[in-house]
Amino acid sequence: MARLHLVTGGAGFIGSSLARALLARGDRVRIIDNFSSGKRENIADMARDIELVEGDILDDEAMARAMRGVEVVFHEAAIPSVPKSMAEPLANHAANATGTLNVLAWAKKEGVRRLVYAASSAAYGESPVLPKIETMIPAPISPYGATKLAGESYCQVYAAAFGLETVCLRYFNVFGPRQDPQSEYAAVIPKFVTLALAGKTPVIFGDGSQSRDFCFIDNVVEANFKAAAAPAASVSGRVFNVACGVATTLNQVVSLIGELIGKRLEARHDPERAGDIKHSLADISAARAQLGYTAAVDFAGGLRRTIDWYKQSA
Repeated sequence: MARLHLVTGGAGFIGSSLARALLARGDRVRIIDNFSSGKRENIADMARDIELVEGDILDDEAMARAMRGVEVVFHEAAIPSVPKSMAEPLANHAANATGTLNVLAWAKKEGVRRLVYAASSAAYGESPVLPKIETMIPAPISPYGATKLAGESYCQVYAAAFGLETVCLRYFNVFGPRQDPQSEYAAVIPKFVTLALAGKTPVIFGDGSQSRDFCFIDNVVEANFKAAAAPAASVSGRVFNVACGVATTLNQVVSLIGELIGKRLEARHDPERAGDIKHSLADISAARAQLGYTAAVDFAGGLRRTIDWYKQSA
């Protein structure tokens, strides 16, 4: 019988991509989502093939149904926004820190083999040292970064104290199809792409020299699958960067989008936002060595696929 996997936040951008890939390789998939930020259209094509628990990860009745019989949990559920965490830190803590603790508690109770946690590069904060390596002392500068770091600590505690296998993947700037461009807190790639396709002007907060290690969604799916399968002795309780190991400035992003859609783009520059990090670049050597992670899709290739998807779904 096919293995059963749970994706928390499975109606979100990353969660739905994971669920789709799990189904494609023949696994059984259960999703839990409260649809606060996840979208039903993200899972509409899988509706007949997945089990859906509509509920919150803080709700014990929903979690009891979600965890039963699960082998691996891919924990993606969160409020994934630095600006929103600055405006609503208590809500961010409840969803990201307390929510993760509740997911871990239920995973242990139901005998789950392993939990793979969506951690965040926001844990590193604004240290000028680049690239970011997992042995650096974390120093988050936003409530979001602090809550995601708290989740890592709980994962490590559950591995050390309770024997639940856990792996934490510090995502850098993930992008790809199905990412919501409409939210006030939308990530830059979907926002820039959809504005450019509509003939509108992208907005950069700051001078555009800030850089990010952009990571296409297929690479994130690969990292999750490798983290779920790697030998426990070498990965349980550990943290790994998930990125491409290449920094790209926001000005370069706008320029490349223009090249790919055949238009000359000029961005508007607004004031910087509180809590935003200036530069972000990952060392991915640990993930390569311990997980066998390859980051097979580079930024330009991922951006091309992303633009094609938004064109087709317009």
